[in-house]
Parts: sequence; structure tokens; C-alpha cells
Amino acid sequence: MKIRYQLKPRSQRRSTAFRPEGVLSFGQLRTDHMFLMDHVDGAWLDPRIVPYGPLALAPGAVVLHYAQEIFEGAKAFLHEDGEIYAFRIDKNAARMNRSAAGVCMPSLPEADQVEAVLALLDVERLWYPQQDGASLYIRPFMIGTQDSLGVKPSSRYLFCVFLSPSGPYYPAGFQEPVKLLISRRFHRAAPGGTGAYKTGGNYAASLMAGEAAHAHGASQVLYLDVTDRYIEEAGSMNHFHVTRDGSLLIPAFGDTILRSVTSESVLELGARELGIAPRLERLELEPFLAGLKDGSVVEAGGFGTAAAVSAVGAYVFDDGRELKVGDGRIGPHTRRVYETLTGIQRGTRTAPEGWLFRVPRASSVAAPRAVAARAKAHSSSAGATIARKRTASRTAASAHRHAAAGRLSPGAGRRVATPARRAAKPRR
Repeated sequence: MKIRYQLKPRSQRRSTAFRPEGVLSFGQLRTDHMFLMDHVDGAWLDPRIVPYGPLALAPGAVVLHYAQEIFEGAKAFLHEDGEIYAFRIDKNAARMNRSAAGVCMPSLPEADQVEAVLALLDVERLWYPQQDGASLYIRPFMIGTQDSLGVKPSSRYLFCVFLSPSGPYYPAGFQEPVKLLISRRFHRAAPGGTGAYKTGGNYAASLMAGEAAHAHGASQVLYLDVTDRYIEEAGSMNHFHVTRDGSLLIPAFGDTILRSVTSESVLELGARELGIAPRLERLELEPFLAGLKDGSVVEAGGFGTAAAVSAVGAYVFDDGRELKVGDGRIGPHTRRVYETLTGIQRGTRTAPEGWLFRVPRASSVAAPRAVAARAKAHSSSAGATIARKRTASRTAASAHRHAAAGRLSPGAGRRVATPARRAAKPRR
């Protein structure tokens, strides 16, 4: 992919490392640039890095009226070697393509998504926040831009990536457990809908439930399925709980639950790394509540990119009753999962092969192919083998079919996975 660089003059860009004066909040700051690419007539065109700023969008754009939009969330971390590493961004790319298929949008080769993120991180590396617990949050998204009031998929799309230097998602970080509201008044998703896709409409529909949770002193809602029988998600996180017999249980993924990259990572790490056996199950609410009461459920929490791991100390009900989890504090299993996962992200623990993507340093960010060339050279010098990844998705209401092929080079351990150039362009 040939990226065009249209950067701010050097005098207007950050020239020194970013050292926040106070505690950095989550998701409020922006860096100097963003990545953009257009989809027109069945092909992705003009990949470019430009100054961060407003997008030119017609008032009749499909995204503004019918919410044809998807997005992702990932993070990058500065390691002791002075290099920046992005965590499992190939998994985010794959999930974005699943979301795209779910709302009739074109797929984007995973290798191109990865290359776009790494190129932007390289340009903005001075924006990495020099503060404990901080990271560079990565937000890729795609929107339908056609100026049309017909209720149908857009014929034009925009893909964008921007960065946010961020502190912990919850102000107290991992140190304080949160509280969840258990209510039968709200449901996040219904079978056959868009619950398994990361699309903005799902989050807009959760705002009222979130406000109700805050009114009860809770951070979020523990969502149930539409029958009010089964546990689904914890706000925007996958829920989990730990049993006295040493199991870590996550509600089974389905068409009403978003497949969390964090949950998938926990499942892949397994008992050998975590000291507890994680598994997916369809979990009923009443046995869970009974377990909280009799002590057979000893810990609970949520998994997600923004907070990584969040412990739950209590559940509150609509009538104000509260049910404590264990002693109400962060349990040892939850702490070990958190420390293992964040240790891998921050480079203090060895990562499984291919989990971390080192951001290649371009000799000149003004050279359009510098990042891609450096990434390819790095994978060769490391003796990495090239693994072919193919992604394809079919739009449900469009005459176009999109197919793409890309390559990812996983490398070894935490020294890892950088993208090579894609093998083929999207077909028209």
C-alpha cells in the first residue's frame, strides 16, 4: 500500500516527548495527524496521512441518518527498549471485517489496516504519554459517506484512524472495583441483530442504560439476554466470574455478544499462564446470584480494550439492594489475569508469538513507502516467516463483492509481527 504523507510543517508538530503535567484522562486528547482512505466504485483509494481535523461530509451522508458505521479500539505501548508496540491489532482488523459484513460495508485487507495503524503510530511516536498506566489508544473507523436519503447501503465509504494519548479508562485505574446494575429494564442486543458487531448504533442504544446505572452508583449495567435468563455483557465489556473450584467463566460468544480481543487473549493464555482455567459457557443469572450468596462465586469483572481487566466488587438492583462479590475487593485471580495481560502489553512479560507489532521507524516520514519498506526489512532480518492471511466479506444488499488478500509477518515472542505489503489489490 502506497501511503501519501501530507504532514503539518515541522514547526506545528510535536517536537519533544509528551509528558502530561497532571493525570491523563481517557480518550480526550488527539495527536497531530490521522490516516484516511476512500472506497469508491468498489476499490480502496488514496491512502494518506494528513493533519487531524474535521471531515468534509454532506448533510445527507448515510452515516448521519442510518448509522452505517463501524469502529475498533486498540492500544500501543512504549517498552523499555524505547520502541512502541501495538497489541494484537491484526485481531482488531479481522473483527472490523466481520463488523463490515454485518452492516453491508466493504472489507479492508487486514494487512492494509495493520500498515495504516503502524504508519500513523510512527509519525506520532512523540505523542506517546510518558506517564504510568498511560498508552496510545488507537481508533480505526469506517463510515458510509454517500449523500443519499434512501435506506440502503452507501456507495462510498471513508476509513479513518486517529490516536488518543490516554490514561486509564476508569479514573482509579485497576485499584478500585466497580459496581454493576442488574436490571431487567434494559437489553443490549437481540438475536439476529447487530450485537456481535462493533457498530455505533449499539453504543447509542446503551446510553440510557448507562445513565440509569450511574443513578444507582454503578459504573455500568450487567446486560441480560431478551428472556432475562442468561448473562451477556457488562456494559461495553465481556463479563466474567471466578468460581471457588478454580474456573474463570465468560458468557459464550454469540450473535448478541461482541467477541472481545481481551477475552480471546485470556482464553488463549489459559491455565498455564493464568493459574486458572478460563472457558466459555452459557451462564444463567439465577445460579450466578446464588453463587454470590453462598460464596461459590468468589470474583467477578469485565474484559475489554479500554480498561483491559476491571474487577466488580458488588452488584446493585433497581430496588437499591446490593450483593457483594466475595469481600468486595480485587481478588487474586483477577489481579493475576490483569498483571499477566498488561505485562505482555507493556513488555515486562514474554508475549506469545505474533501478539505484539513493533512500530517500524521510517527514515523519513515524508517518504510514501518508508514504513512498508522498513516493516518488510525488519521481518526479513528477524528471520520471520511470512504468513498469508486472506480476508473476504460479502455485502448483503449490494451488487459488488469484495475480496482481498494480505500478508502478515508474525515474528517471534514480543519482537514481532510487522506487516509486509499486501499481495493483491481489491478486485473491482
